[in-house]
Amino acid sequence: MEKEKFLKENCPDRHNTNCSKWDILKDKYGDSDLISMWVADMDFKAPKEVIEALHNKIDFGIFGYSLTRNEYYESFINWEKKYHNWELKKDWIRFTPGVVTGIFWCVNMLTKKDDAIIINMPVYYPFHHAIEDVGRKLIYSELVNTNGVYTIDFDDFERKIVENNVKLYILCSPHNPVGRVWREEELDKLFVICKKHNVKVISDEIHHDLIIGNHPHIPSAIVSKEKYADIMIVLTAASKTFNLAGMKNSFVIIPGEELRKQFDELMVTLHEDTGNMLGYYAIEAAYTHGREWLDTVIEIIRDNYEYIKTRLSKELPEAKLSPLEGTYLAWLDLSAYIGKTNESGMKEFIQTKARLAVDYGDWFGKGGEGFIRLNLATTPEWVEKAVNGLVSALTVK
Repeated sequence: MEKEKFLKENCPDRHNTNCSKWDILKDKYGDSDLISMWVADMDFKAPKEVIEALHNKIDFGIFGYSLTRNEYYESFINWEKKYHNWELKKDWIRFTPGVVTGIFWCVNMLTKKDDAIIINMPVYYPFHHAIEDVGRKLIYSELVNTNGVYTIDFDDFERKIVENNVKLYILCSPHNPVGRVWREEELDKLFVICKKHNVKVISDEIHHDLIIGNHPHIPSAIVSKEKYADIMIVLTAASKTFNLAGMKNSFVIIPGEELRKQFDELMVTLHEDTGNMLGYYAIEAAYTHGREWLDTVIEIIRDNYEYIKTRLSKELPEAKLSPLEGTYLAWLDLSAYIGKTNESGMKEFIQTKARLAVDYGDWFGKGGEGFIRLNLATTPEWVEKAVNGLVSALTVK
């Protein structure tokens, strides 16, 4: 679809619609009159085929117990084969209400109290919670930041695994918040280390369809011709791709038979193995018909990123914007202007002066100080207002 037509038809005002992104600002930030650039959902309507599928089911009018259509699985399997070269088997696929829920479930399944789990900071902050909130020991290997480009310190990663007897690694691929799409050789190095030291892997791939740069997403389970599939649990969903988070329906993909058996045993204790009926229809329609919609959304995100990059290079040249290879989240280093200050100082600057609601870098752990994360899955008008706010705040004498 042509971009301007899409923006005109698919960007309603979300204020006062019980929308977390816009309607929680007073409670979360203490100010309802901010430009909301924080939580990772989109300001775009879902694909029209999704809306039509939901209307068809709603118009039928019965919402009782339902079976999961085989077409639901087929749509996802076909999508993964076509766009990610991953030949999934239906038997590998399990359910979770959300990727974060799936991480919590798998942490409890694969580790016991006081076991060590490693992550790469800065990283999506629910990773921290999934470790510490259930009594596990958080170990982190900080990503290496070279002028905004992030890489993995493999020596540090392996040393900390050995020193702490790490049992589990939680990977973010593509990486939130730094925007990296990991290359296969990087993933291979990580998984060689994990397999060598008997470390299982949870790979959060919820942003895997949102590839903004030129490097393709490589599903963790197919790295080196599926060499590491037996230590791997992949979590993903249609929620980020098609703005369907409220449907509460995500995928757990477990190629290894032993890990599948463990997960199925866990599900017996949870008694939670099917999702929202409407979610199944929405997801099936999205994966079957949503490619053109997604291509337009990616174009909008890419243009929003380039706009920020151009404006900042001219007006705030010491701000460092990391390259956006994947996700729709811009990772911006403002420490040259406001210092790696404490959170309250950053909030004063960003909220009071720039009038923005953002995810603060501190939330993502070590290496996030002095950064903010901006959601670019919105209209160019909101992005322009956000940049105007930053420029105005950071150029006041």
